[in-house]
Amino acid sequence: MLYEKDGRLVYSYDGEKLWIEPWSANAFRVRATKLSTMPTENWALQQPLQTGSQPTISVSKEQATITNGKIEAVVTNRGKVTFYNATGTVVLEEYARNRRDVLDPNCSAIEIEAREFKPIRGGDFHLTMRFESLDPRKKIFGMGQYQQPYLDLKGLDLEMAQRNSQASVPFALSSLEYGFLWNNPATGRAVFGKNVTSFEGYATKALDYWVVVGDTPAEISESYAQVTGTVPMMPEYGLGFWQCKLRYEMQEEVLEVAREYRRRELPIDLIVIDFFHWPMRGEWKFESAHFPDPDAMVRELRELQIELMVPIWPTVDKRSQNYQEMMERGYLVRT
Repeated sequence: MLYEKDGRLVYSYDGEKLWIEPWSANAFRVRATKLSTMPTENWALQQPLQTGSQPTISVSKEQATITNGKIEAVVTNRGKVTFYNATGTVVLEEYARNRRDVLDPNCSAIEIEAREFKPIRGGDFHLTMRFESLDPRKKIFGMGQYQQPYLDLKGLDLEMAQRNSQASVPFALSSLEYGFLWNNPATGRAVFGKNVTSFEGYATKALDYWVVVGDTPAEISESYAQVTGTVPMMPEYGLGFWQCKLRYEMQEEVLEVAREYRRRELPIDLIVIDFFHWPMRGEWKFESAHFPDPDAMVRELRELQIELMVPIWPTVDKRSQNYQEMMERGYLVRT
């Protein structure tokens, strides 16, 4: 069933409900679930800005179309979704291999769904979203920080999870001139294969992604920043040279390095005192034997026009002075 409701295009079939709605200029937010109601969380997205043009929705017996500026989405009466840019070029198309639509060129007996919801205990789903790899030669950029040397992500298999030295930011920018945000906080996986592109959420209640088209990478990136929020400009010292090493063990060592930089007239704006400056994990202070006067250390650094950064580690040792209170108050996260 295809219909329009509250400014969005809705597809409903066999317990699944799919929403496609304008979400700022030249962009759509796409959600789907097999729950009785659609979850309301916006996750990384802010409320949508003005689209700049009047979105249109048309529904026929065979398909429905929603247009928002430069982007258009077409949903067949069997639920397959395809996105087009302003020139009518396909930029993103769901990967489905089934017999729902015998007229689809990709009609197949192997029964692979584009939007696959596998129920798991507790009421959530293991979700897989699949898209066609329209051109194996095209490039994919973004997705955050990973311990791998590739700028072009095409052909890679990426874990979507936060780890030490790994920062997953599931926004991909394609050389096909679209941007894609996987708007789901679940741990998962992204595969940019030559035959299929897939995103997985291992435990989630709904599919949720945002897609935008643009004429340049700058335009696409600006649109992404507008819907997820912009960060304040860093202070001047944050844009300069940061000095860090593994590791500073005592206060005098930090100060001597800072003084030497100034003696040699080398540029420096900030020093990082990294881990094990504390008495014990979960005690967010300097170990007094090796850092006897942190206030004096900070004052001297600032007189040298050097700022100090001290990373805060979230782990809490059971022997630390804060553990018992944090346990009693329910402040600890179990891993």
